[in-house]
Amino acid sequence: MWIRSTMTYRTSFVLSVVGNAAITLLDFVAVCIMFSHVDELGGFTLPEIALLYGSCSASLGLADLLLGNTDRIGVRIRDGSLDTMLVRPVPVLAQVAADRFALRRLGRVGQGVGVLAWAVWGLGPQVEWTPGKVLLVPVMVLAGAGIFGAVMVAGAAFQFLAGDAAEVQNSFTYGGCAMLQYPPTVFAKDLLRGVTFIVPLAFVNWLPALYVLGRPDPLGLPGWVAYLSPLVAFAVFLPASLAWRAGVRSYRSTGS
Repeated sequence: MWIRSTMTYRTSFVLSVVGNAAITLLDFVAVCIMFSHVDELGGFTLPEIALLYGSCSASLGLADLLLGNTDRIGVRIRDGSLDTMLVRPVPVLAQVAADRFALRRLGRVGQGVGVLAWAVWGLGPQVEWTPGKVLLVPVMVLAGAGIFGAVMVAGAAFQFLAGDAAEVQNSFTYGGCAMLQYPPTVFAKDLLRGVTFIVPLAFVNWLPALYVLGRPDPLGLPGWVAYLSPLVAFAVFLPASLAWRAGVRSYRSTGS
């Protein structure tokens, strides 16, 4: 229904997609401006950071497209409108994700994929491309979307307890993506351990990208962990889905 409504005004839709892509691309423009003054950042060149940026932006864009509206669950909890979803014969999470579905968010996905393609092209002579590395690039994007999606679901589940914690959720999604756009070598080891073993955002793109680039992991992890991103996405999504179900079962409406 929301897609049909969006496509009724196709010119407006195209302008919204282009605008969304242009706004999110400003982050990479800032990186390019920075590299007009330096040759490397943390030992990484511009194409290498473009690989990090493009993969992370595309992953977050996919997760945001499919599950981005979960951050509105706090509003529905407060005003009691979640009640209308509970009486429908459709899973509540599917309804929350589809509520006000914004197809314009394809702009972030498109610009992320575009930067990623430019990075792969620019890295062509530097990287020894094997079938495993070629396959790892799209797997990295899809698994990263799964990890971000799991964080969004977990954040939505937390809102049943907190009432409104959308910014807590955004700090791990949008904030996490902003961090992952830069090389891990510029961050402290304690932070790297936290985003590897506690909230495994490092599996979104850091670990796979380091393997593709042939660079060692700052924490000394073996190279084969780069292929664990899909398994990590499943491992994170399982407790997130259980937390969501627990949150729905604990819901008692507004009482008004």
